[in-house]
Amino acid sequence: MLEETLTYALIKVIKAHRNHLAAALVPLGLHVGQELLLNQLWREDGLTQGELIARLGVEPPTVTKTLQRLERAGIVYRAPDPDRPRVGRVYLTDAGKALREPVEEIWSRTDEELLRAFNPEERDLFARLVRAIPR
Repeated sequence: MLEETLTYALIKVIKAHRNHLAAALVPLGLHVGQELLLNQLWREDGLTQGELIARLGVEPPTVTKTLQRLERAGIVYRAPDPDRPRVGRVYLTDAGKALREPVEEIWSRTDEELLRAFNPEERDLFARLVRAIPR
């Protein structure tokens, strides 16, 4: 019965899509999800951990673990806020900045692969419907 629901089909598609994206990120040394945190820093470098948590809508331990992995990989570093030393800020290293273009290319290519079976009108409709789904 569950297999006949739209929710089941959507979850299957999302899992397959996420696995495909994860495999594409491996050559860059990234785990799926890390690029979402990096994207926030590409948009505004020097965010606090709290700001990252709020923007990503995830639990604090998730951001802590992700930052630790990215720090070990030399992609980000943490430093005290110059005006408020008790506040830590997260910054991209040159290696982290250099990942932006390849990650954006992977996401664009993944979008194209997802939409390849649709004609232009169906692509537009699909995009509107997905964006209309409540989060």
